[in-house]
Amino acid sequence: MKLKGKVALITGAGLGMGRATALLFSQEGAEVIINDLNKDDLETTLDMLEGNNNSSYIGDISESDIVKDMFKEIETKYHKIDIVVNNAGIGRFSGDGENGEIQEMEDVGWKGVMGVNLDGTFFVSREAVRLMLKKETKGSLINISSTSAFSGEGPLHYCTSKGALLSFTRALAVDLGSKGIRVNAICPGPTATRMLEGIPDEWVESMVSAIPLGRVGQPEEVAKTSLFLASEDSSFFTGQTLAANGGSFMI
Repeated sequence: MKLKGKVALITGAGLGMGRATALLFSQEGAEVIINDLNKDDLETTLDMLEGNNNSSYIGDISESDIVKDMFKEIETKYHKIDIVVNNAGIGRFSGDGENGEIQEMEDVGWKGVMGVNLDGTFFVSREAVRLMLKKETKGSLINISSTSAFSGEGPLHYCTSKGALLSFTRALAVDLGSKGIRVNAICPGPTATRMLEGIPDEWVESMVSAIPLGRVGQPEEVAKTSLFLASEDSSFFTGQTLAANGGSFMI
């Protein structure tokens, strides 16, 4: 019960890594708040959680006012926030063009991915930090980036946003260290999620062939990395990037 008495928010928790993280955190004693856009997925995750004081919040984190309203509800119900996993992210958006290359990409495609992956992380982190400081909570923020931040493999806006998250993590860790708030990042490699299902089979086969461990990751493996960073096991970690990627890119 490494998270007993803690309140944790996981964004993008309807499926995949977010759902796996929410389940693991609830098993470890946390009261869990889950966020996503898909109501059915979110309700399914909520029903799977242990304990009876968990919550779900449907909302687009790329909208600042929606995030502010979510945190008002969190403060009213839980009075604090201890852990945030900024997991919500998208790889493509309308306006990307067929291959997502720069010459095909329209403004709406660029802004859509950056809005969720980068702006959304900023909005959620800002409100979390405001609440942590108000309640003098020594919390933990965990940002889910990607091995693509280093390799450059993937859509332009996706790689750019995931790379920016690493700089965001380091800068925020410096800002908040004296306040006892830790900020770290995880860079998963190819992982068995819905996003991977949208990639052509030949691309997946090519990725797997380049992974030293010879397989894609499982959402539960990324969740366990989040648990480490959320718990006191990582009490001297801040500004760090952990790569749960099977060796597909060695940082």
